[in-house]
Amino acid sequence: MFENKYRKKLRGVNLGGWLVLEKWMTPSLFEGLAALDETAYCVELGERAGPSLKQHWNNFITRDDFAWLAKTGINAVRIPVGHWIFGPDYPFHAAYGSLRYPFVQGGIDILDQAMKWAEECGLHVVLDLHAAPGCQNGFDNGGIQNVCEWHTQSSFIDYSLTVLERLAERYASSPALHAIQTLNEPRWDIATDLLKNYYLEAYHRIRQHCGPENVAVVIHDGFRSYREYQDFMNEPGYQNVVFDIHRYQCFVKEDIDLDIYGHIQKAAIDWKNEADDIITGSALPVYLGEWSLGMDKNMSSLWTAGLFNHTLTAMDAVQMSIAYRAFAAAQLVTFEKYLGWFFWSYKTETTPEWCFRECVERGWLPDQFA
Repeated sequence: MFENKYRKKLRGVNLGGWLVLEKWMTPSLFEGLAALDETAYCVELGERAGPSLKQHWNNFITRDDFAWLAKTGINAVRIPVGHWIFGPDYPFHAAYGSLRYPFVQGGIDILDQAMKWAEECGLHVVLDLHAAPGCQNGFDNGGIQNVCEWHTQSSFIDYSLTVLERLAERYASSPALHAIQTLNEPRWDIATDLLKNYYLEAYHRIRQHCGPENVAVVIHDGFRSYREYQDFMNEPGYQNVVFDIHRYQCFVKEDIDLDIYGHIQKAAIDWKNEADDIITGSALPVYLGEWSLGMDKNMSSLWTAGLFNHTLTAMDAVQMSIAYRAFAAAQLVTFEKYLGWFFWSYKTETTPEWCFRECVERGWLPDQFA
């Protein structure tokens, strides 16, 4: 089932909001709290964070979800983890206040279980360092919102590499381990040379335990052109390296102001042309690591201030359903050009256009991917 993993086509789903919290995905967890991210959640709740978070870990995603994905024909999951996954001793950050180690311990046991479920269900796993010490992007998904200091301290960078190596060592023998992503969405203004040096060291750390015939090393574009990575980590010197890009149409005014025809055109034409350019111009294969059916940012007030006109609000329910199906198809027909894609995310509490399972059940996405 896991034979011939090298450059295998992946059709996958992210398991976001599980081992790294994002308030917009699970608002019930944050009800009554001032916290906007996992760091603030653990600091604010203190000892009460443990029981709450462990209940979330045990119930938000279960083995039944892995089995459902496999039955749907999905063959991979991308699992975001925080740098705290192994527990202490991670570097201190001022956001922790008086708590030396604020994060709840036990996440590694859940990840162990997830790897076993993936193996049993025949799903490939991409382990993704989603939240690095000091936060690499200033987003809630990086662990600390409005802070981006990962690149400013060697202890933060060094510990990130340690986590990657420990993940590689722990799961090297797992047939389900398909790839390890070195860092999710490092911010655009972090120096490219710093990122490249980090990616190179991460590759060597991972390769100490995982051979290229079994495990890919994934590097994110850092919100910059693939051209900045040309002639970087190419074969034969570096083997089974995959370039990761993310594509959304809901975070800038120009996208939010599009009508459905504009969204479809961007997905099916503009992004198709971009895909052709990247595939032709890059020596590395590419994962489209995150995408969704989100076309407005009504649920994402955490990310961007300000009110934008959302042109789709003029549609009735039937028209919106048709629009989502068309938008999904336009993206899929483009993203199929890449080595793999991963929908963000499998499950949310209040945003169906970001919830893969609900998108399938509503008919917006196909009910079979095999």
